[in-house]
Amino acid sequence: MKKLLLTGILVLTASITFAQDLPSNPEPGKCYVRCTTPDVYVNETVQVMVRPAYKKMRTVPAQYETVTERVMVKAPGTKMRVIPEKWGTETVTYVKKQAASTLSVNPASFRSDSETLEIKPAYAQWELGAPAPDCDSSNPNDCRYWCYKGYPAEYTTVSVTRLATDASANRSNVPERMGSYTKRVVVEPARVVEEEIPAEYANITRTVLVKDAEVIEETIPAEYKTVTKEVLKTKGGLTTWKEVECELVEYQALPINWNLGSASLTPQAKNLIDTRLMPVLAQNPGVKLEIASHTDSRGTKDSNQNLSERRAQAVANYLQTKGVNPSLLVANGYGENRLKNRCSDGVSCTEREHAVNRRTEFRLINN
Repeated sequence: MKKLLLTGILVLTASITFAQDLPSNPEPGKCYVRCTTPDVYVNETVQVMVRPAYKKMRTVPAQYETVTERVMVKAPGTKMRVIPEKWGTETVTYVKKQAASTLSVNPASFRSDSETLEIKPAYAQWELGAPAPDCDSSNPNDCRYWCYKGYPAEYTTVSVTRLATDASANRSNVPERMGSYTKRVVVEPARVVEEEIPAEYANITRTVLVKDAEVIEETIPAEYKTVTKEVLKTKGGLTTWKEVECELVEYQALPINWNLGSASLTPQAKNLIDTRLMPVLAQNPGVKLEIASHTDSRGTKDSNQNLSERRAQAVANYLQTKGVNPSLLVANGYGENRLKNRCSDGVSCTEREHAVNRRTEFRLINN
């Protein structure tokens, strides 16, 4: 008797507590779902320098030209009839090739590095737990608990190249080259009769520097990579009640024709999601959506369970690419656990009867 009385008190207390959380001033025949304002994220792009700017050098060698000059190799003199003159020789030096310089380049060197970026911050959200197994109430919303579950931040590592040493140039001197020629000169002139002896000339060549060697510098610009990361714009968590169409809180058919054994969405399936599900989400902002996928009984239970989960997740993933907040999506695969007819393992059924069990459905659920 005491146990029954205690159970009655607990049920009454839970009913009063749950009733206090229901929407105020409800209308008969209306359906309501509890919505949690989702966290709002925006994408930001950052520029990461993956390769720095550096200098690239090349050398232009010195330019020369050959010059021909006429030089006197024998000076004019005189010839004596009585006492001839005496001759000697003299060596004359000249710059045969002027001094210059040569250049060489030490190229820039690099080292590999990496940079880690936070692409999605840590967050937490309220999630509705399963009903307690010993719950005495027939209402599925009784005896349930809320968990505030946290999710860690996500990071990505980007490979970058950093400048170790920049390019430089070395200059080496090239010494000048000297040349020489010999000419005859009068050591002692004639003393009595003089005769003029004309000078003698010869052509010589020498290399003349036109333009010295030089270094031409070219600046190679830095290279950047654009990385997109999610940033929390508005923190959610506010709980409100929203009126919805009553039929949407029950499972509605999403007639996707899945290929045999496949969980990939065809273009026709994506178009069906765009025209059937997206308007429902647009008309009910902040409401959580369950995508439920089922299989027939043919095949093993494990493979059917896995296939149904992958198909439900494929629909959720596609909705996320359309901008739907992932915290508002619940993807459940039920395999062959919720058959709609008698076609269980070992029962002979037609293809049409099996097709009834191969289905994907959706409904609005409480946050």
